[in-house]
Amino acid sequence: MGTTQLESVQEPKYQHLKTVIGEALDSDFTVGEILPNERELAARFGVARATLRQALEQLELEGRLQRRRGVGTTVAPPRVGVDVSTTQQVWPGVGDDAWLAQDAIPGDAPVAVARLLETAAGEEVHLVRRLRLSQGQAVAAELLYVPAGSVPGLDAIDAPVGAARARAVLCELQNLVLDGQDRSVELGSARADDAKELDRLPGSPVLVVTTRYLSGGRTAAVSVATYRADTCRLTFGDSVDLAMAS
Repeated sequence: MGTTQLESVQEPKYQHLKTVIGEALDSDFTVGEILPNERELAARFGVARATLRQALEQLELEGRLQRRRGVGTTVAPPRVGVDVSTTQQVWPGVGDDAWLAQDAIPGDAPVAVARLLETAAGEEVHLVRRLRLSQGQAVAAELLYVPAGSVPGLDAIDAPVGAARARAVLCELQNLVLDGQDRSVELGSARADDAKELDRLPGSPVLVVTTRYLSGGRTAAVSVATYRADTCRLTFGDSVDLAMAS
């Protein structure tokens, strides 16, 4: 059998270098360790700095390295598993919840979210902001949209601003009976506000997980969570009911 065209293509130098550096990360470096500068690395591996940059960029995309402002390039910890199955159905903030509540303010839901909530575009909702941390670093940012009708007792709670207000919204939401939830996932680019919270450059690849919470025959809340694609990986549990958005 003849050689296929694909088999005859020589592996790019940066791909081979990526493999070599990856092996060095496993044997010579520890999680969180700062790598030598580009000049030292290029000399160590005997390559041009342009080739080195390509290899480092690929390793960053794969979650092996992290480039942090004011720190440099460090060895990344293992990727955070993000369960996107709907096998375990719970309200946000319940059980082993890795999210840190930040704030809750009145705001408008985007058109796509308003459609899921079955509310009019521009109708005011409670907008809860949360962060997910791993080893002290933000790996995901969430916006939870909650219509006023889902938390009718909120006005009687003395928590006007900040994290206390966010926790109050979550607690009130949990008074409802959760009938079910569904999720979709899409690959996106970090917007300016997400990039700032996640310490990434605008336009960096992210995973966007949208969750719709159902109660009483209607959508009680919608979560839009943005995960760093370089530090997170999707896990599906035993469920096969995930919709991949195009």
